[in-house]
Amino acid sequence: MGICMIFFQNINAQYLKGITNVRDTSFTNASAFRKTLKYFPNCALVPKMHFENVIQKPNVTYCSYGKRKMKLDVFYDQNSKKKQTAIIIIHGGGWRSGSKEQHHQMAQKLASLGYVCFTPEYRLSTEALFPAAIYDLKACIRWVRENAAKYNINPDQLTALGFSAGGELAAFMGTTANMPLFEGVVTHSNSKSQVNAVIDIDGTLSFVHPESSEGNDSKNISAGTYWFGYSKNENPKLWETASPLSYVNASTPPTLFINSSIARMHAGRDDYRKILTENGIYSEVHEFENSPHTFCLFNPWFEPTIQYIDNFLTKIYRK
Repeated sequence: MGICMIFFQNINAQYLKGITNVRDTSFTNASAFRKTLKYFPNCALVPKMHFENVIQKPNVTYCSYGKRKMKLDVFYDQNSKKKQTAIIIIHGGGWRSGSKEQHHQMAQKLASLGYVCFTPEYRLSTEALFPAAIYDLKACIRWVRENAAKYNINPDQLTALGFSAGGELAAFMGTTANMPLFEGVVTHSNSKSQVNAVIDIDGTLSFVHPESSEGNDSKNISAGTYWFGYSKNENPKLWETASPLSYVNASTPPTLFINSSIARMHAGRDDYRKILTENGIYSEVHEFENSPHTFCLFNPWFEPTIQYIDNFLTKIYRK
């Protein structure tokens, strides 16, 4: 069966009740902190950050669908003279919740170190099903490349970084560069959607890998079922098609994995890395012992996470 056919299989009626067009605001740093604090009483929220040299430009439109304008926030060092590495930071929330503000602290901190950071929104499963979010983020990458000169960016140093669902999406950006099936409708753009590095923070690499627990609808409808509109049992080919592990190859960029101690959150990582190694592509793994899935949002894990990111990008881009 051709890969494009999986979007149109009439196996069962697609589940559309999850499309409410009402923003799901349940997953925030504060809500995650309240849950995490029960099990990790020494953790702390990362405070808001502001650096004198960092400019924050909010709510810039990177693409539109009719009246629906897709926004991102930009963070950059106003004093930088040389071309900078760009980091597109993709938020988590199970492809259903979360917001572009989730990683403002990370964007501020990385911008203070000389990176140009973008925190885009993308259509969640309350608004549109897979692959809408993919189309949005590909459009974001093209927009960043088109605006490289404006923000003093090296267009050959574009990095996709994401946490949780965002980590999966970042890996998907890295493995499906310029693939027509996942580009969406491209208008008025000759820019390409490839990224030059991927940073996956506790995002799954495969929805169908034996290590994955995504897709269990026994108690509640899973995040994956909401996003795909089909359960894993109803349309396993679609779930496989949405997995970065299905596409990793000789063209996949260098990849950094930063992980919690919860193995199911990075399902397929070792198989993914094996393919990278076979193709001579550099990768790193850093795993925090006894850590929650949401570790990168909180101290004491936030600062070492930033350090791992900076060290990795310095190494691969030879800054």
